Amino acid sequence: MGIIYNKEHKTITLQTKHTSYQMKIGNLDYLIHLYYGPSICDADMSYQIMQYDRGFSGNPYESRDARTFSLDAQPQEFSTQQQGDFRTTSIEVVNSDGSYSYNGRTAGYKISSGKYQLDTLPCTFATDADTVDTLEVTLTDSVSDVQAVLLYSVFEEADIITRAVKVVNRGNAPIHLKKIMSVCLDFLNGSDFDLVSLPGRYGQERQVERQHMTHHIHTIGSVRGSSSHQQNPFVILCDRNATEDYGKCYGFSLMYSGNFLAEAELDQYDQLRLVMGIHPKQFVYELKPGEVFEGPETVMAFTEHGFTGLSHLYHDFYRNNLCRSKFVQEVQRPVLINSWEAAFMDFDDVKLVEIAKAARNMGVDLLVMDDGWFGKRDDDNSGLGDWYVNEDKIKCGLHKLVEQINDLGMKFGIWFEPEMVSEDSDLYRAHPDWAMQIPGRHAVRSRNQMVLDMSRKDVQDYLIKKVNGILDDADIFYVKWDINRSLTDIWSNNAAPEKQGEVYHRYILGLYHVMDEIIKTHPDILFEGCSGGGGRYDAAMLHYYPQYWVSDNNHPIDRLKLHYGTSFVYPVCTMGAHISDSGKFVPIKTKAVVAMCGTFGYELDATHLSEEEQAVCKEQSGQFRKFYPLIIKGDYYRLTNPFKPGNMTAWQHVSKDKSESLLSVVVTNLTCNGPQEYIRAKGLAPDALYSINGGEELYSGSALMNAGLPIDREVEDYSSFQFYLKKQE
Repeated sequence: MGIIYNKEHKTITLQTKHTSYQMKIGNLDYLIHLYYGPSICDADMSYQIMQYDRGFSGNPYESRDARTFSLDAQPQEFSTQQQGDFRTTSIEVVNSDGSYSYNGRTAGYKISSGKYQLDTLPCTFATDADTVDTLEVTLTDSVSDVQAVLLYSVFEEADIITRAVKVVNRGNAPIHLKKIMSVCLDFLNGSDFDLVSLPGRYGQERQVERQHMTHHIHTIGSVRGSSSHQQNPFVILCDRNATEDYGKCYGFSLMYSGNFLAEAELDQYDQLRLVMGIHPKQFVYELKPGEVFEGPETVMAFTEHGFTGLSHLYHDFYRNNLCRSKFVQEVQRPVLINSWEAAFMDFDDVKLVEIAKAARNMGVDLLVMDDGWFGKRDDDNSGLGDWYVNEDKIKCGLHKLVEQINDLGMKFGIWFEPEMVSEDSDLYRAHPDWAMQIPGRHAVRSRNQMVLDMSRKDVQDYLIKKVNGILDDADIFYVKWDINRSLTDIWSNNAAPEKQGEVYHRYILGLYHVMDEIIKTHPDILFEGCSGGGGRYDAAMLHYYPQYWVSDNNHPIDRLKLHYGTSFVYPVCTMGAHISDSGKFVPIKTKAVVAMCGTFGYELDATHLSEEEQAVCKEQSGQFRKFYPLIIKGDYYRLTNPFKPGNMTAWQHVSKDKSESLLSVVVTNLTCNGPQEYIRAKGLAPDALYSINGGEELYSGSALMNAGLPIDREVEDYSSFQFYLKKQE
C-alpha cells in the first residue's frame, strides 16, 4: 500500500516507487511534516525535529511552562494563523466574532484506495493501470469548529503525489476565508536551495529564471484574473548544484487558471517553507454553516535526477492522467493551417476554400477559420459575443462551407473567444449588465473589449447554448478557444456588495462549468487553448485541452526559448507550434524542425506559395507524421540551454524502448573560424548500435552520448539538422 500509518510513532508515510513523504501527529495533535525525498520505507524521521527554547518564541497555551515547543520553528503540513508561527500561513480566516485566527489540530484521518476528486475544480485522475491510494486528514479548530480537510493521493508507479484542501464550516456562524493554500511544504534546511520559475510577458512566455533562496519571502503569482503571460503556476525547488541530469528537484504544479500565489520563505533558522494556492488579493469568500470550499489541486514530484528527471515525471503523468481527450493517446493530431496570418479578418468563404485547396498540396489535413466569421466583425472593435455566422462573409452558410472543405478531403476548425464581449455588439446592447464594470466608473478596455461576468449562470447558459449550437450545426473537427485580455473592473452585477470578494474565483468556477458543458460533451472535437498566445497555459487548462498555443510569437529562434521553458513541466504533445512567415531570414526547413517540437501546422497564406514551396511543405508534413509517435509520446531531452551563450540549440526525442530517437539542432550563432561543435545525445541504450538517417555505419549509444555528433560548420546562419537514430538488432 502507498500509505502507511505507524500507530507506535503516529507517523503517516506516503510511498511511491522511488520517494517517501512523511508526516506525524505530533505534540498537542499538530500535524508535523517530517520528510519528502528518496524512499525511506517506514523509517520514523521524527528524530530530526529538535526541540529547544528559541527565545521569545510563542508557545501554545497547553505547553504550560515548557518553552521548547513553538510553531514558529515546527515544520508543518498546514501552517496555522495567529498561533505563534510568524511565517507565511496556509489559511487566513475571519471568524464570526471578527477575530483572525485558525488553530487546526488533527482530529482524524482516513486511508482509502483510489484517487480523490473535487466537485468544483478540475483535477487529475487515475487510470486502470495506476496504483493509487488517498489519505484524508482532518484538522479542526475547536473554537470555531472550522475544519481543513487535507487530501493526498499517491500515484505509486508515477512517483507523483497530489494535494488539495477543503475548508468545511462545521460551526453555527458564517466565516470569511481570506487565504487558502493548497500545499504547504516545510524543509528543515533550505539555505542551499534554488527557486526556479517561468516568468515572461506577451510573446515571450515561460522564460526560465533561477534564484538562490535568501532570507526573504520570494513571491511568484498572478493577479490578472488568469495564470497569465507574466508568470506560470509552476515552481521548482532544487539543490544549488542541480543540473539537467543531476541533483534533487521538487516540483509544484498548481491546477488553477485564475489568480495564484506561490511563496517560498527562508526563515531565521534557515528552514524553508513553500505554499501555493489561490492568490489572496481581492479574495474574501463567505462560508455559511455547513458549506464547503475546495482549493485547487497541486501536483508534486521529486527526483534526484535533475531537471530532466523532473520533466519526465510531469510529462508522463500529464500525458496519462490529466486530459481525457482521445487526442492525447489514441488519435494522431492533424497538420493544420490557420487563416489568421493568411487573411486576418479580411476573408470570405471563397477565400477560405482557395486557401484550403492550396494547403491540400502542402499535406495539410485541417483548415481553421480564425477570428472574423461571426457577428459584425471586420476588426477587433466589434462583434465579440454575437456567436452567429456572418453570412455577408460566409455567403454559403457554415454548414455548406464545411462541406466544401470536407469534399477536398480536409477537416474544418473554428475559432471562439467566449469570455469576452465588444461594446459594439448585439449582446452588449441587450445585456450591458453581463459585462464586468464597476458602477459609476469607466471600464478599462483592452483590445477595445470587455470581460463577460462568467460568475453569472445566465452568462454561462448563454455561452453553452450559443457555442454548442455552432458546433452541432456542422461537421466541426477542431476548436481554438481564445481569451485576449486580462481581467479588470472586477464586479458582478449579480452579487451583493459583500460578495464581490468571491467574483475572481467564481469567474474561474463559471469558466470551468462552461468548458465542462462544451468540451466534455464533444469528445470527437479537438480543442486547443489560447490566451493571446500562451497567457493561460496551465495544468487546469490542459485538463480540458490536449494542446495549447505556446505563444503568438512564431519567430522560430524565439520559439527555441519558448519551447525550452514550457518543457520543464508541460509535455511536447501539449505545445501548439506552427510555421509562419515570421523570421524571414530563417530557412523554412529550420522553421519546420522547430515546429516539429510540438503539434505542427502552418500560419501563412498557402495561395502565395509556389508549387515548389508547397512541395517542400508537403514533405515536411510527411516527416512530422512519420515521427509523430516519437515526438508526441517519447521522452524529451533538453540538450542545450538557449538562455546561455552558445552557437547551437539542440533537443532530442527518444522512444520509451530506446529503439529510435530524433535529435534536432538549430544553428543560432555561428562565429568566424570557431571550434568544432559536438552535440551529445541522451537517453539511448549504451550498448546498442544505432544507424543515423538510414546510413550503413553504426554507432554505439555510449559513443553518441559521451563523444557526441559533430555538427557541420560550413552552413548558413539558422541552418538546422535532424538526426534520426534507429537501433539495430
